[in-house]
Amino acid sequence: MTPILEIKNLSISLRDKKKMLIKNMNLCVQNGQMLGLVGESGSGKSLTATAILGLLPSSLEIVSGTIQFGSYEITSLTEKECSQIRGKEIAYLPQNYQSYFTPFIKIGHQLVEIIRTHTAKKKTDAKEMALYWLNRVNLPAERVFNSYPYQLSGGQLQRASLAAAIMFRPKLIIADEPTTALDVVNGEIILDLLRDVQQEMNCAVLLISHDLKKMVNKVDELAVMYGGHIAEIGKTRAISNNPVHPYTHLLFQSSLKLSKSVPKELPTIHGEPGLVSLSGCSFLLRCPYATEECSKRPQMKTVGKQHLVACHSVSGGLKKDVSYSFNYQNV
Repeated sequence: MTPILEIKNLSISLRDKKKMLIKNMNLCVQNGQMLGLVGESGSGKSLTATAILGLLPSSLEIVSGTIQFGSYEITSLTEKECSQIRGKEIAYLPQNYQSYFTPFIKIGHQLVEIIRTHTAKKKTDAKEMALYWLNRVNLPAERVFNSYPYQLSGGQLQRASLAAAIMFRPKLIIADEPTTALDVVNGEIILDLLRDVQQEMNCAVLLISHDLKKMVNKVDELAVMYGGHIAEIGKTRAISNNPVHPYTHLLFQSSLKLSKSVPKELPTIHGEPGLVSLSGCSFLLRCPYATEECSKRPQMKTVGKQHLVACHSVSGGLKKDVSYSFNYQNV
């Protein structure tokens, strides 16, 4: 398969303090693939999306690495060149659907404006196109087209933002926590629509979330991120059946499961979220299995056919005999 997005050795830091936020990150999204990027808040998921979109704030800078999108090298493009790609070839579905549309302008007017910004269509043709895509995401097209954002529910607004994102049949859709502000039912509707659209257009989707259960059921491949690093990546089934990195394993273990008995202690991960080691493995300060070797930066190693992990507990492509039972009394 041909990669539509390839990130190589990407490092991003604060300009003033020179603190590294993303460190030598490597990630590849194939054509027609839905890849999930998961991790706790502060792991660098949304920052990665911002860099791909060419929207890094002035306080941040790309220190090294490349972001290759098709024939474009994003890090070398001007803002004008990025704006021609962004919204058309790379679509963005945000977490905060309420900020997607201007509150005092009708949805239809905004959709028509987006269409005419990227094409030479007349207003009547742009309206017809907008109505088609509103209908495609299972909305009452005419009513939504003539509504202000406040007149729609959260689920309807998020579907309208999905319609805006896919109108130009993008090659890549970046969905950054698209279900966080929605109830369970509407969240599933959005993810199902996203999956249907992805298969219909054969485009790539980078789905960012902290919800492991939703990821496991929706994405083809899963990348687990911590402290600006990819800790583990591979086929979703391979990782869910055999999480090798201690962080990945603890994330899965922390997901609540229905059972007949209630545990005395809820599963948690030791230490504060966002506690990152400045040297060696990023997860060093929170890992219950850390050794002296972990003070050195781990390299990606192969586990199975399509499964990679950055952990010193992996040697020669096989796990060492490590117990993953965690003493929650010490948390």
